[in-house]
Amino acid sequence: MEGFGSDFSAGGSGGKMDTGTIMEQVKVQIAVANAQELLQRMTDKCFKKCIGKPGSTLDNSEQKCIAMCMDRYMDSWNIVSRTYNSRLQRERARM
Repeated sequence: MEGFGSDFSAGGSGGKMDTGTIMEQVKVQIAVANAQELLQRMTDKCFKKCIGKPGSTLDNSEQKCIAMCMDRYMDSWNIVSRTYNSRLQRERARM
């Protein structure tokens, strides 16, 4: 059995990928999964908050509520994300 990663194809690079390329791909996949989860949670929360009786169309107040809810959710997400990242940087600086 060959070393880890020897079976991965790197699109014309001789069939092998370096660790850096694999790590970047994993980071991209994690970022996509996080974005999908964010969108799903935002959709669920705003739908529950804003839609009283689901129908074939949204009335004006439901549209406004959804838009404002999504804006607030994204603002909150960004604040939490920035705060978390700055805390991680402070913790890494202490090490």
